[in-house]
Amino acid sequence: MKPMTDGVDLTLFGVMTAVFIVVTLLLGWYGYKNTSDNQEFLLGRNKTGPLIIALSYGATFLSASAVIGFGGQTAVHGMSLMWLCFLNLFAGLAVAFLIFGKRTRRLGSKLGAATFADLLGKAYNSTSIRTFTVILILVMMPIYTAAVLKGGVNSLAVITGLTDYYNYILIGLSLVVAVYVVYGGIIAVMYNDALQAGIMFIGMLVILLVTWSYTGGITAGNEAMVDLWSQRMGDIGGLGVAPGFEGWTNSPSFGTTEWMTVVTTFIMGVGIGALTQPQLVVRYMSAKNDKDLNKSLMIGSIFILLVVGAAYTVGPLTNVYFFDQHGMLSFEYLSSMGLGTDFIIPQYILEVFSGITFGDVFVCLFLLSLICASISTISALMHTIGVAGGYDLYSVFKSKKTGVSKDYQSIKLNRLFIVIFMILVVVYCYVMPKDIIAKATSVFMGVTAAALLPAYFHCLYSKNPNKTAAIASIGVGTASYMLWALFMNAGTSVFLPICKLLTGSSVLMPGSVLAYTDPLIISLPLSILTMVIILLVQKKEPNMRNEELGCKE
Repeated sequence: MKPMTDGVDLTLFGVMTAVFIVVTLLLGWYGYKNTSDNQEFLLGRNKTGPLIIALSYGATFLSASAVIGFGGQTAVHGMSLMWLCFLNLFAGLAVAFLIFGKRTRRLGSKLGAATFADLLGKAYNSTSIRTFTVILILVMMPIYTAAVLKGGVNSLAVITGLTDYYNYILIGLSLVVAVYVVYGGIIAVMYNDALQAGIMFIGMLVILLVTWSYTGGITAGNEAMVDLWSQRMGDIGGLGVAPGFEGWTNSPSFGTTEWMTVVTTFIMGVGIGALTQPQLVVRYMSAKNDKDLNKSLMIGSIFILLVVGAAYTVGPLTNVYFFDQHGMLSFEYLSSMGLGTDFIIPQYILEVFSGITFGDVFVCLFLLSLICASISTISALMHTIGVAGGYDLYSVFKSKKTGVSKDYQSIKLNRLFIVIFMILVVVYCYVMPKDIIAKATSVFMGVTAAALLPAYFHCLYSKNPNKTAAIASIGVGTASYMLWALFMNAGTSVFLPICKLLTGSSVLMPGSVLAYTDPLIISLPLSILTMVIILLVQKKEPNMRNEELGCKE
């Protein structure tokens, strides 16, 4: 891959990174000093205020996925992806906090639950549901974690020209995350998330203002994109889009291949999937009261609106810049360099700041934001993976072995799982394809929503959650999602080419609209329908314990 070293002051960046790492490790030490038992390692209750919760939630939610992955996708697919920004705010924040957050905090406190799997298992009085949720986390979350880590390291190595040091950068970032997560627990994770969110906020604000300054303002920038499209209408072969694309300022034609990709995979897959993210659910449970959650909602809304809005606005406008400077659109220009969509935003930042006073400072700030966007999510995911194995799985195993159903606490085992899976994540980075961030994000969020969203909602709003309906819903949602992802969807079948091995074709109906329909659009309605049918047929499953512990206002 071609290095992008021009405009990168490696000395300045090295100093800024060194300071950042020192502060990060100090916050890890703070978490270690304030973690006296396993419950504080898991939730850190009463140690995190609304500002920390809001920034931690936002930084964990967005990651490099929003800035690099989806920022690059907006450069290709246009401003129709701004609907994802709306869903990030509406579903990922408003619905998440108001519909799910408060009841999750109350029910979690009442049940004594410390993780998402723990919450579902105790709400339904079901070891099977808890075990399945843990397995889903341990199988799928490392893939998502590796995609975020790989995207961040790839961009960092190529932008700085340090591609020969790729292994050192990968191992270095992994070690920094592992150290503060292993020793500091959730307190270190959330405080570091808050620091990283602040850097991301400043970085994206500067990038947005510089972009508008280059294009001559919002209106002029949009008019320039309209002019570009008028020159390329009917010639989309080299733009990275599918039939149905109508330009960067318009939505794709309804029902076309492009529309199915943008709307069902990117917008709905990620927007809805945010509601069942285990690493985000823990943020609700760590709050002291509902008032703190309300404050967190307001702060988080400002953060996500700026970061996501900036990334999705800048993305399409990079076409204007690259066309002015190189006579090629974003996808064409990066393809000519042998790079993919995950490098559109980094390359744009590197070039647009090269002619600006103190541009090297802003480039280094963006690179630091890039690191923050990656490790803020990675740390939360690794903490979730560690406690899923060291707390949830261990509790299930010990309960079956001893015959005594209770939670078994072991900080050492949590830490051991984090170390083991961090090594696995690094291994995954070497076998994953490029341009994987947006796809991996969509797949992970999609499968968790299809499997767990109906059961999660039902346990929060029913005084007597129906275990049979929940298990059936989880089973149908998971099975239908995986079948569609592996055999029908062209974008996800590449992860595990089972269909090609069995049939000789990548998907069962290549070239059809169904091949571009996201699995969530099929599986989530089936999962909901399964639960509703069983609830109507079975009416009520006796479960005195659930009735006593049900979520109340």
